[in-house]
Amino acid sequence: MGGVRGTIESSVPPVAFVAAYTVTGQNLEASAIAAVAVAIVLAIARIARRETPQYTLTGLVGVGLAAFIATRTGKAENFFLPGLLINAAYAGAYLVSILIRRPLIGLIVSGLSGGGKAWREDPVQLRIYTRASWLWVGLFLTRLAVQLPLYLAGAVTLLGVARTAMGLPLFGIGIWLTWLLIRDHHAIGDQADGDTPGDSDPGTPGGPGDSGDEDPDAAASLVR
Repeated sequence: MGGVRGTIESSVPPVAFVAAYTVTGQNLEASAIAAVAVAIVLAIARIARRETPQYTLTGLVGVGLAAFIATRTGKAENFFLPGLLINAAYAGAYLVSILIRRPLIGLIVSGLSGGGKAWREDPVQLRIYTRASWLWVGLFLTRLAVQLPLYLAGAVTLLGVARTAMGLPLFGIGIWLTWLLIRDHHAIGDQADGDTPGDSDPGTPGGPGDSGDEDPDAAASLVR
């Protein structure tokens, strides 16, 4: 998602839009130009530093679309319409993934860690990834619950403030809580791995060394 910096950069153009909208006395065209100009500067800065401009360019396209919709309809609040639709789409995607027992958090984590598809058959992992995915459903729906009424009321300044406040801070909280869920799972998994039956010392009853008959292949394996 572009990391912390990419998330911050995605929040700057809307702030520029609201600031210009307030300073210019609600001049919609000037506000749209300001937001697009900021997005262009961010993209140029990444290219000049030879960093990947992928996320900034994607954001530039999004800002351009938002500015086009706002100026085309003559309603400043429509600058935030694409963001509202994206939040609704994300909430829907996470919800559907839960209903079909393929929670998106599990897909994301397994994709990043190279863990494969084994987690789908593990009830513990499936339950934890489902909980984490419900967390993100709640996050996106919370954004909609706050911002949609402001959008319908045409409260552009408050909408911009809400979008900024519920952008990186709320996203960071979601990442942190998700990590806590996944970390606890791995901690439990590690503990369980250390307590598996049959892992007793060679000299204890029931352990590999309790029997007088030794398997030559097993002995050779231990030596190796």
